[in-house]
Amino acid sequence: MSELITADLVDLDLSADTKEAAARSLAERMAAAGRVTDLDGFLADVAAREEQMPTGLDGGIGIPHCRSAHVTEPTLAFGRSAARIDFGAADGPADLIFLIAAPAGADSDHLTILSGLARSLMDPAFTDALRSADEPERVAALVRGDEEAVADGAKAADGATGAADGAAGPFRIVAVTSCPTGIAHTYMAAESLERAAAEAGVELVVETQGSAGFDKLSATTIAAADAVIFAHDVEVREKGRFAGKPTVDVGVKAGINRPAELVAEAREKAARGEAGAPADGSEEGSAPMDAGAAAGDGFGTRLRKWLMTGVSYMVPFVAAGGLLIALAFAIGGYEITDATSVADHFVWTESASWAALLFQTGGAAFTFLVPVLAGYIAYGMADRPGLVPGFVGGFIATTIKAGFLGGLVAGLIAGAVVMGIQRFSVPSALRGIMPVVVIPLISSAVVGFLMFVVIGKPIASAQKSMTDWLNGLSGANAVILGVVLGLMMCFDLGGPVNKVAYAFATGGIAASDPSTGSLKIMAAVMAAGMVPPLAMALATTVRGRLFTKAERENGKAAWVLGASFISEGAIPFAAADPLRVIPSAMAGGAVTGALSMAFDCTLRAPHGGIFVVPLIGQPFLYLLAIVAGTAVSTGLVVFLKGLRKTTRPEADTDPSADPAATGATGDEPKVAVAV
Repeated sequence: MSELITADLVDLDLSADTKEAAARSLAERMAAAGRVTDLDGFLADVAAREEQMPTGLDGGIGIPHCRSAHVTEPTLAFGRSAARIDFGAADGPADLIFLIAAPAGADSDHLTILSGLARSLMDPAFTDALRSADEPERVAALVRGDEEAVADGAKAADGATGAADGAAGPFRIVAVTSCPTGIAHTYMAAESLERAAAEAGVELVVETQGSAGFDKLSATTIAAADAVIFAHDVEVREKGRFAGKPTVDVGVKAGINRPAELVAEAREKAARGEAGAPADGSEEGSAPMDAGAAAGDGFGTRLRKWLMTGVSYMVPFVAAGGLLIALAFAIGGYEITDATSVADHFVWTESASWAALLFQTGGAAFTFLVPVLAGYIAYGMADRPGLVPGFVGGFIATTIKAGFLGGLVAGLIAGAVVMGIQRFSVPSALRGIMPVVVIPLISSAVVGFLMFVVIGKPIASAQKSMTDWLNGLSGANAVILGVVLGLMMCFDLGGPVNKVAYAFATGGIAASDPSTGSLKIMAAVMAAGMVPPLAMALATTVRGRLFTKAERENGKAAWVLGASFISEGAIPFAAADPLRVIPSAMAGGAVTGALSMAFDCTLRAPHGGIFVVPLIGQPFLYLLAIVAGTAVSTGLVVFLKGLRKTTRPEADTDPSADPAATGATGDEPKVAVAV
């Protein structure tokens, strides 16, 4: 395959004055090189991609790109414009324009070119070198990443400083990001850290421990790192890999909101020669439940991380089991709960048999909720040795009807017991059997004794009392609970507080025969969680000039996300303008939660949004509650953004270029979200 870019594909005096003219000029070079077979067809594909979302980047950069059937091989052309061309970036027109072309279906090539170029563009030395280069050959070599050209370009841009940095070698950081659901916050923190590191001239590689699993950082990469950043709300998996490295340990939101500070802190710790925890996670002189804790973390912070670890592993069981049960009710009605086992009776042509199959499969998934919660709380505290006693304690909690509270307590006890056992020194001959025989045996026996004989029954009584209280809720008490749950669901949009409310609700309906009070709570929680993205979608529709182009595009997706009960759909708006968006979302969520409880709405499915309306008690009133909360949130966010905007009337001419149009104050974090 030919080089990605050659000197013939570089124009250092691009004379175009529009993005269409710029694309045509660069595409003509591709066609002359035999890499584009149909110029007009290719430009039509470029224009179609440009219509989806602007391709301008901050810093005077435009990257029009597409996949096209008229491209023969991955190709990149470059143009430098003295007049500057508008590609829709918030900070103004671009002088560095890259046209990226990939063959149709070549997703990997397309993404590889984009990601590689994006990382390079975050290096000021790279862009300075492109602006100062006086030969097309030099530019082509810089973009290809030829080491000599990069070094020469850096010298041209930065002089002796660049040479000194090259001799010393870059500072290297490895990072891990994770959140309870592993969807939005995980990847936003990773992107934010990568951008901050690039601006600081630091090499940073991120391991995202998300919902789709994680690709481990290689041992070589970790060994070469000078420092580590953990931005997480659940325990980092296999944390021992990073033992001995200077470590910055914070919540995932810190990774999103103040990445530059974390990078600087990591460099300072490395400069001071600070070392991280030893490989076994133990710390001399600390209490068992303090082992492995980050310096400066209080007990409350560690407790939250342990609990969120359990919740994050429990949520997929909730979603799968709950939706299967919801489908079963939709097909076979509520009487499907009395069906005989499908292992004994199943008729392929009967819908009742299929409904029974779905119900019993979903019920099987639900039986794991409490054991999984307990097991992974213990895992968050003591790593893999905590799994066995945690699962055992969780199953006992289910057996004695201690429910969700029993699972929480069992997980904490199991983790503490294992961490206590690990503190004892044992002969080297016994170390090999400790994790597979001794620790599981002793910890399971201790947890079993405590749960069956000592604390299990009191917890079961407390669980029953809480259930009876929920069943007896009515009038003002129910409305107040709805308000509290609505506020929690909208406070951090999928973060720990949101997940506490959600786990509380799903724990109530996980019982074989959930109470009416539990069903009301589930309904209020899901309704409130739908409000933030729906409100942001509506706000971008009715008052689009208050939002940036990117936010208006995100608003279109937020309709579907909100309707599907994915609160994270509002995160791009909250990250850009938290002081206006979050209070507005909380107000609407509180209204919806209160109305849902007041209307006595019930819900048997833990997920699904409007798609499980047939399973909702009082469905029309339920939808009315959601509409009312959405209207309140929309009105508030439009009002608050409008107040800000009236203080700067000149912004009306170009809302996308004015921080007030997005609600940003100028000192708030800028977060880029790829959708």
